[in-house]
Amino acid sequence: MPKDSHQRAAEFHDLAAHAHRVAAAHHGKEDHQTGHEHSRQAMEHAANAFRYSQEAHQESEKAIAKSEKNT
Repeated sequence: MPKDSHQRAAEFHDLAAHAHRVAAAHHGKEDHQTGHEHSRQAMEHAANAFRYSQEAHQESEKAIAKSEKNT
């Protein structure tokens, strides 16, 4: 199960990076309204990535603790 959380976190990190690149391109073209919307989306994706990263970390810690307990 920790693999799923890690995968989802990676997907949101990729989405955030893409949205940041698109926002930068729009800002560079002086299309600030669209750039701001992409920046908002990037922040939303980054927040989701952070949440999934925390969840993956907690699941990994639980798996390690369980493994150490069984040995």
